Amino acid sequence: MNIYIVLFLLFGAVFGLSTYSYQHIFSEGPSKPDTPTGSSTLGGRLLWALVCTFLWPLMILTGLNSAWILAKRKRQTAVADR
Repeated sequence: MNIYIVLFLLFGAVFGLSTYSYQHIFSEGPSKPDTPTGSSTLGGRLLWALVCTFLWPLMILTGLNSAWILAKRKRQTAVADR
């Protein structure tokens, strides 16, 4: 049982570290917010990795929802451009 918990947490940490630059898709909607100029990159990356370590299944679901919204917007703009 412990190996499953370790794998869950390890996958979440890797997921968090690899998706840091795309965190706007997973948490704040499909549009990328303005980043503050004085933000700490290491602190932000660490916080994002910790959040994703425990909540990666929810982050994947919200990422899929944002991807669906972006695809829908892309289709709408393609139809409007015709």
